[in-house]
Amino acid sequence: MIRKKIGGFVNISRRKAIKMIAVSSAFFCSGVGGVLAGKPEVSDQINNVISGSQAREADVFLDVPEIAENGNQVKVAFEIESPMSASDFVQEVYIMADGNPAPNVAKFNFTPYSGECFASTRMRLSKTQDVYLVAKFNDGTHSITQSTIKVTIGGCGG
Repeated sequence: MIRKKIGGFVNISRRKAIKMIAVSSAFFCSGVGGVLAGKPEVSDQINNVISGSQAREADVFLDVPEIAENGNQVKVAFEIESPMSASDFVQEVYIMADGNPAPNVAKFNFTPYSGECFASTRMRLSKTQDVYLVAKFNDGTHSITQSTIKVTIGGCGG
């Protein structure tokens, strides 16, 4: 039985609340909402970003651990050698992972005023997977690098 509205919230019975929690738990545990991206989804995202542009030789350093003992917070850092001048600079950097529900992990925007092209973030990984970095330059070219991160459970190498 739904009770009257109190202070902007609907007051519901305890029994109805337990039913709602049980149904939503079953939904999330069934995997309906937890489908993971795979290599095809990441490949599609990369193709959307580069959209037919030419590859460029660039010094791209993707700093990720080979083994992550805790997949809840995996540090990802990158640095791209670029003059960062008005005529030659890194415009966008995308980080993608093929084992996350959505392949896009992060997007960074840079300008010549940034001075240098580097950043660091943390991401959550549930299993061993590949992490991709796509750098898009102002002249329309791009550079891609990839690294595999092995996620262990409690540092057991699993």
